[in-house]
Amino acid sequence: MIGRLNHVAIAVPDLEKATAMYRDTLGAKVSDPIDEPDHGVTVVFVELPNTKVELLHPLGDKSPIQGYLDKNPGGGMHHVCYEVDDIMMARDRMKAEGARVLGDGEPKIGAHGKPVLFLHPKDFCGTLVELEQA
Repeated sequence: MIGRLNHVAIAVPDLEKATAMYRDTLGAKVSDPIDEPDHGVTVVFVELPNTKVELLHPLGDKSPIQGYLDKNPGGGMHHVCYEVDDIMMARDRMKAEGARVLGDGEPKIGAHGKPVLFLHPKDFCGTLVELEQA
């Protein structure tokens, strides 16, 4: 059911510093920062030949990333994102298999302009999983 690895997301306490590290130290192509108010984050995408790294930084006081950074002040891996052909079919299959879909269970539009859902980390080996419609 899952397709390509779309991205690995890393929560960062200092977005400018993290962007500079990937761009200047590692020589990667990076996007401009993108505010995603519906998700409470500012993101920068690091483009790799076979996938992306998404740098996440809190946007606003109620950002879920701030809670993560409060527990992990240095930042760290936040989630992995896999592509699916049909987000609704994937959601229904996950629920039928006993996986917990976070939020109200309805897809939201993600940073790539496509529908996304998040799955509870306790159901996936301690890893928060994002599904994105390809």
